[in-house]
Amino acid sequence: MQPPRIVSRDEWLVARREHLANEKALTRALDELREERRRLPWVRIDKDYVFEGTEGLVGLAELFAGRSQLFVQHFMFSPDRDEGCVGCSFHADHVDAAWRHLAHRDMAFAAVSRAPFAKLDAYRRRMSWRFRWVSSAGSDFNHDFGVSFTPAQIASGEAIYNYRPARHVMEEEHGVSVFVRSGGEIFHTYSAYARGVESLVGAYAWLDMMPKGRDETGTGSLIDWVRRHDSYGAQPAPAECCCDTPRQAAE
Repeated sequence: MQPPRIVSRDEWLVARREHLANEKALTRALDELREERRRLPWVRIDKDYVFEGTEGLVGLAELFAGRSQLFVQHFMFSPDRDEGCVGCSFHADHVDAAWRHLAHRDMAFAAVSRAPFAKLDAYRRRMSWRFRWVSSAGSDFNHDFGVSFTPAQIASGEAIYNYRPARHVMEEEHGVSVFVRSGGEIFHTYSAYARGVESLVGAYAWLDMMPKGRDETGTGSLIDWVRRHDSYGAQPAPAECCCDTPRQAAE
């Protein structure tokens, strides 16, 4: 952090008003981008996906829980691990606090991972989360929505992540997908990956207003500082998670 420039209150107001003009321009641009997103075409879901959750085996339709919109967090949790990704856990920490509001806007939420449901449920209980989390083990869901890759795809360079060939990709990656039910059918409307998911992490909005910002000085990503919320003060986070990619490489 560079030493600040100390000025009078009047000089500060001039600088702040100039910055406010830029903030307002960005707000208007974001409004236009969000409207453009809502106008994106839809893709009909014709495949029968099956998941395992607290109620046993369920289909994609059941994840809507009677609502017309479904938000899916593709949570990195591979079958051979016992803990979820640090970065995905950071994202998930924001869900329960917003859930009461989201549910009243005709929206359902579910996290989906390839690990067996028993592992997901044990980790969810450890982290004291209440949101719905289901296993897609044995399903093509993660592969079809661009967040899981075979060793052969990675070795051959055929893995497509964030809509382009991925130079740095792991077998599990993170992202979100949005679905809608209309006329008795299910449609895929949107997916985002890498930094496209960043706006959902409210802690960033707080830190971005602080003089130090995110203060990521090592890898240039959240792995510099984020830990599972029950592990602060412990050893550094493991590198094999979605948060180990420098921000510049994850655009």
